[in-house]
Amino acid sequence: MNKQDAVSAHYGQIFYHATARNADYTAVRVRVSGRCKTWKTRPEQFSLPVKYGLYQYLKINQDNAGEFLTEDPTA
Repeated sequence: MNKQDAVSAHYGQIFYHATARNADYTAVRVRVSGRCKTWKTRPEQFSLPVKYGLYQYLKINQDNAGEFLTEDPTA
């Protein structure tokens, strides 16, 4: 995943973690829960809020974007 994928992501879109697996060995899925935030003064940075599980939230940014894929790696 890269910045272009994050900026073009829409609410409800699914991304998959590259290495983390669920109990049934399927890839962990995260769902986009907001709009991607970018900065004019720092054009390489971005922040995309996502949700996984029932109560967990995180943000995909330039540091951890390499851990997420647009296609299911277990399919």
